[in-house]
Formats: sequence, C-alpha cells, structure tokens
Amino acid sequence: MPKIVVLDGYTTNPGDLSWEPLAALGELETYDRTPRADVLARSQGASILLSNKTFLHAEHIAQLPELQYIGVFATGYNVIDIDAAREHGVVVCNVPHYSTEAVAQHTMALLLRISNHVAPHSDAVHQGKWQRSKDFCFINHPMFELQGLTMGIIGYGSIGAATARCAQAFGMNILAYKRTPPKTSPAGVTFVDIEQIFRESDIISLHCPLTPATEKLVNAERIALMKENAILLNTSRGGLVDENALAHALREKRLYAAGVDVLSSEPPKADNPLIGLENCYITPHIAWAARETRQRLLNVVTDNVRAFLNGKPQNVVN
Repeated sequence: MPKIVVLDGYTTNPGDLSWEPLAALGELETYDRTPRADVLARSQGASILLSNKTFLHAEHIAQLPELQYIGVFATGYNVIDIDAAREHGVVVCNVPHYSTEAVAQHTMALLLRISNHVAPHSDAVHQGKWQRSKDFCFINHPMFELQGLTMGIIGYGSIGAATARCAQAFGMNILAYKRTPPKTSPAGVTFVDIEQIFRESDIISLHCPLTPATEKLVNAERIALMKENAILLNTSRGGLVDENALAHALREKRLYAAGVDVLSSEPPKADNPLIGLENCYITPHIAWAARETRQRLLNVVTDNVRAFLNGKPQNVVN
C-alpha cells in the first residue's frame, strides 16, 4: 500500500472529523503540524504527501525520490513549488470550490458586524447599560442600511459570485471586476474596470488570488480613489492589501471601516498595523472553517487521492 503522510492536518481536522476514509487508501501517518526542519524526515518513503500550509520547496521534492503526488488541503497551492514538482514528475492537486458558500457567508458576517454592531450592543445589554437606559431602546454604535449601497467585487469567481448573490438579497447594487469578464453578465451585475470599482463602490470585497500582479492591489493610490467612508472587506489573501496604507486610511477616518479574515503574515506579527484599530474588524482566517466546510474539504482530498491511485487524477494544477 502507498505511504500517505499528512504534514499539517490539525486545522482541517482538529479531532471532530475522521481520517478513516483516507487511511483506507494506504499506510497513513498524520501530523498536526510539521516544522520546516522536520519536513524531509517525516516525508521519507511517502509516495503521497498532503499539506495545508506546510511549504514543500524544490529542495524537499528533489530529495524525495518515491514521491509521486502532492495534495493540498486548500484551493490555493502557493505553498508547493509547482515547477519543481513538474520537473520531478510529481502530480499536484488542489480542492476548488469547497468553501464557496462559507466564505461568502463570512464576508457578509463581517459586513453586518460593521453595519449593525450586534456584538457590542449585546455586550452592552449584559453589562447593564440597557437596563439603565431611560428609553425603550439603547444605541451605542451607529447603524446603517445596506439596501441601495453599491458593492464592488474584485475577482468574480465562484466566491465572488456567491457574495454578489448575498449582497443582492440585501438590496445592494453590484459592480464587478474580472480579468476576463463573461460575454453575458449575470442579472444585476455590471462589469467595470478596477479603477471604477474603487471610485464608485460603497463597499469593496476582495475575492481574487494572490499573484505577483495582485500583490498590494489595494494600495495608497487606490485607497485615495475610494469614497469617503467606504468599507473594505478581504476574505481572500492578506497580501492583496498594503496594510500600512489601509491602517493610515482607517486611523485618519478616510475609510469608515475594514473587515478582514486574512493578513499578510499568519499568525500575524505583533506589530501588524491593523491590529488595535477600532474600525478594523479582524477574524483569524476562519471563513473556511465551519465543520461542514472542512468535511467537504477532507472528502475531496480523499477523492483526489483515490482518483490518482486509480490512474485518473483530478483537480490537477501542474
């Protein structure tokens, strides 16, 4: 049986899912986390390696002659040296679309946190502030309606499209940017250039991959194009945003707020400029982490390995 090694399985399966379907396909070893210094030792003899965020560099792949397959517990595969894998005949497979609805849901959760401030109002009630109020309602944070606002979506793939549908359900107008826009636009979605997104949107939501072309896509120059009191949402990749420029705009109240699930370095460094800003709402890269979403991810990873072993690999990225 093939040796299958999971290098960093904890975030996908912290104990509430079963590895048994994957174990049925080979001799399975699982590690919660693998430090870089241990990657080679733990990978020896494996024909199949599975990774979420553990890097597999060219020097690793070159020293693993039995390696035939690398699977990622993710859609993005930037942790794998794709060129080295191709050079050594190693198939690399990812898991597309597993988190589409979950990430769209989390995007809206961040936006609703900004628009309705449910948590601080609830906290105020538990602190006795409503009980001490002279009025039948108690408002300690400003709120606003989403209906009639314009959301600009940068990256109109499956997650961007799902987010657009959620926003439309709240009565929002949708502008979208896609490198190659479709010949026929979905109902209620207008495709425009990226500068128009920044100029005309009340809310901008990022849903594109991190590439050399998109790194720091949101920078000081583009922030300067945005409406006063606009909102930025990022549930894609932290590197899409120049965090210093965003922090400056938030401190100066040039933007109303930001809601992000990702940062440029994860876990973040102590001096990350966004941490501590009262108008920046940060969740710790959890948009994908609902149990149902992780189960779907594990199912597809297992299906990918099974397909490879049957000689018909699927979701190949190299």
